[in-house]
Amino acid sequence: MSSNVANDGGSAANEVTAADAPELRLFVMALFFIFGGVTSLNDVIIPKLKELFSLDHMQAMLVQSAFFAAYFTISLPAAALVRRLGFMRGAVVGLLTMMLGCLLFVPVAASPAFSLFLAALFVLASGITIVQVVANPLISLLGPPETAHSRLTFAQGFNSLGTTVFPYFGAILILGSLAGVTAAQLSGPAFDAYRAAESRAVAHAYVGLAAALTLIAGAVWLHRNRLKGESHGDGPVFSGFGLLKQARFAFGTAAIFLYVGAEVAIGSLIVLYLEQKHVLALDDQAAGKLIPLYWGGALIGRFIGSGALRLISPGRLLAFNALGAVALILLSANETGALAGYSLLAIGLMNSIMFPTIFSLASEGLGARAAEGSGIICVAIVGGAVIPPLTGRLADVTGSLSVALALPALCYAVIAFFGLYARRPVALAA
Repeated sequence: MSSNVANDGGSAANEVTAADAPELRLFVMALFFIFGGVTSLNDVIIPKLKELFSLDHMQAMLVQSAFFAAYFTISLPAAALVRRLGFMRGAVVGLLTMMLGCLLFVPVAASPAFSLFLAALFVLASGITIVQVVANPLISLLGPPETAHSRLTFAQGFNSLGTTVFPYFGAILILGSLAGVTAAQLSGPAFDAYRAAESRAVAHAYVGLAAALTLIAGAVWLHRNRLKGESHGDGPVFSGFGLLKQARFAFGTAAIFLYVGAEVAIGSLIVLYLEQKHVLALDDQAAGKLIPLYWGGALIGRFIGSGALRLISPGRLLAFNALGAVALILLSANETGALAGYSLLAIGLMNSIMFPTIFSLASEGLGARAAEGSGIICVAIVGGAVIPPLTGRLADVTGSLSVALALPALCYAVIAFFGLYARRPVALAA
């Protein structure tokens, strides 16, 4: 998922040499691909868990709440961990924590309970948080500061590549195991057997992922001493939320909260939305296979945006994309058929440059306090735990997923205003 942040475990900018850079670029791009892909699998398991445990929309969205709560609770401890262990060893810890989260799906599938699935997802997301703490600061170190903004956008293209690829195969493995059968058609022992079988299908997909993560962690461990001169300083990892007194930074932090929440809420609703009779009337698996179009739009937009942001004012481009997202939501909510479905999926293209642009605009002018700012922004990713269940609740109360899209639309409207507000550069802090 594109909820990425340049959280910093310390200062090692003068320790990364030109000889290190090429291999490190490949390493960082691989990490972006992995944690983006794993995060996007939530969009696939939400409709499955909603069916298996007879959940309403708000309850189903608790999948995202459990997942993104890790950013709120783990980000700062993860920064301290990476500061102590270093980037490469920190990456190994993050990858192994992700592996543990995946393996927890095995005992959960043996005794299926929604709360246990949420616990496994929290552990998995904790590992992803640690990996992001490693990956994002390295991006800022692998080139000149004046192109860091474009470089982060380009790196997030690999995140979007993961979010495009993983849901397609996840839909096949998780949503298509018992095609033609639904929980609504079963009861008693037959329903229990169905739930157990479908839970095992989810577990098998994550076990395969755990095996891949183990291999990757082993490869990273072999290169654990790659950054021989790595240094993270002796000062405190984080010194407080005083930066929120600065209006521009506070507004940008709020925009990150709203952006992640809106993006995740829409991604989580795609399968349920496309299944509606007045939209595309698809089954679970067919709808799940269209999720890559949403994330694929972000993939295309990020690679294009990395160049466009060198030519166009970031604030104005952010406002344009945010208003484009609002327009697509209004179009989808007021139309039917293919137009309603594909206009919702096209929001991914509008999302493409939003996170890195909001991040850079909010952090502009922070100077030596940039690391503190990135830590606060990382915590703000918890918007992915808040906005989706509120959107689900709105759908439950109104009985309409189309009406529920009003909340993400409002989020994008605020983001557009932030883009216009922050369109002018600020002086570097002393």
